[in-house]
Amino acid sequence: MINTTASNQSKQITLLQNYQKGDFLLASPKQMILGKGVFANVHMLNSHGIIEQMKQSLNQAKLTGHARPIVMGAIPFDFSESPKLVIPKEISTAAPLEVKKQVEWRKASSSTFEIKAVPDPEVYMEGVRKGLKAIDTDHIQKIVLSRSLHITSAERIDTHQLLKNLAYSNKTGYTFAVDVSLNEQKDTEPRTLIGASPELLVSKTGQKIVANPLAGSRPRCKDPLEDEQQAKELLESAKDLHEHAVVVDAVKKSLQEYCLELHVPTTPSIIKTEAMWHLSTEINGILKDPHVTSIELAMALHPTPAICGFPTEAARNTIQEIEPFDRGFFTGMVGWCDEAGDGEWIVTIRCAEICGRNLQLFAGAGIVTGSKPEDELAETAAKFGTMLQGLGI
Repeated sequence: MINTTASNQSKQITLLQNYQKGDFLLASPKQMILGKGVFANVHMLNSHGIIEQMKQSLNQAKLTGHARPIVMGAIPFDFSESPKLVIPKEISTAAPLEVKKQVEWRKASSSTFEIKAVPDPEVYMEGVRKGLKAIDTDHIQKIVLSRSLHITSAERIDTHQLLKNLAYSNKTGYTFAVDVSLNEQKDTEPRTLIGASPELLVSKTGQKIVANPLAGSRPRCKDPLEDEQQAKELLESAKDLHEHAVVVDAVKKSLQEYCLELHVPTTPSIIKTEAMWHLSTEINGILKDPHVTSIELAMALHPTPAICGFPTEAARNTIQEIEPFDRGFFTGMVGWCDEAGDGEWIVTIRCAEICGRNLQLFAGAGIVTGSKPEDELAETAAKFGTMLQGLGI
């Protein structure tokens, strides 16, 4: 377990300031953690067998002199693709970020840029129609369909400033940055996965675990009365409550076999980010076996219906037929696991990949019976807002 000893604001901001491209950073409501340098890479061609490989890597690092080995990094949506995991040389932690106002907020991109939607809006809405047809004919209850924005800035994107902007405006969520450059990449331009996710996949501390699935969303409004009405409609929406229940039920079933106790609220609550309202259910449990690791729990849950659909395989196959791009690390997970098995894994949403002047944003929406293509398009547009605001676009 990581012991966070510093709770003063100066150390929190220092960790954020000390981030450099190539580092791992995760700022969560529990703590901020920064990993620098590479003590060892966790080499894997795909994510199958990842639990044993991570245990072996942690044991080997301990034997070769690492005082506190922790595996950190990102795992893709598709387990057949390669994860990006390392054991950093240096690990620093601090209490959760507590900044009462946005400090040092500046634009992170040029004022001149090009944006290309992939797919374009009409094609995305046609994909939603195909998803609804699959629900009607293929016994799928839910499918999550996503789209992306490709942004080219006239100048290099300031990854560090973007990370700070996201962290200062996302103190109740999970801000992250992970180097996802290919190991064999010869050029010097790193590729960074960066985001501000509202969703905890699972965390483990000793025998205690927490999962916090989100499903069912509404865009925020600038007008306070309209914003309050959006939240009220979300809590009363039969379509969104059904979508949420599908996700919570799947998470509950996945965790039950691991737990002595599992508390699942009967009705969802509501949470907000800068851009969205979400239906939320916090699930708490006590493990039967304290040696079960956070990564084992995360792999048992992934992919939840919140980012894939249900039933999983049917939804995943339909996603591959409809979406015109490879998700990569989007809707995968980002996090860490230490030698005791404790850790924290976040659903990789509200995110982008950055390489030099190029940035690819991602956003998705859950499709169920009753979904409307134009509403799902609007939802993805609102979800892009988290990253676009961080960039200053």
